[in-house]
Amino acid sequence: MEPVHYFALSVLVLAGLLFFPLSSLVWALSVRRLERRTGSRLGEEALRGQRARARFIAVLLAAAFSFLYNLHLLGAGHA
Repeated sequence: MEPVHYFALSVLVLAGLLFFPLSSLVWALSVRRLERRTGSRLGEEALRGQRARARFIAVLLAAAFSFLYNLHLLGAGHA
């Protein structure tokens, strides 16, 4: 396997593995913050909105971390 393909595959696999726990963490923190700010429980609509927002943020964070981690681990010659 060529180094560039290995690097890309490594980034995708790590980002995929990080996405689910990161999404749950971002969602939980976001919901807690919003509930504390409003002083009441969130409705289903607000929870769905927060879940979509958390997934978007998790995609960006997981991709960025995965790229930087693999760049550091494998070296700049693979990218």
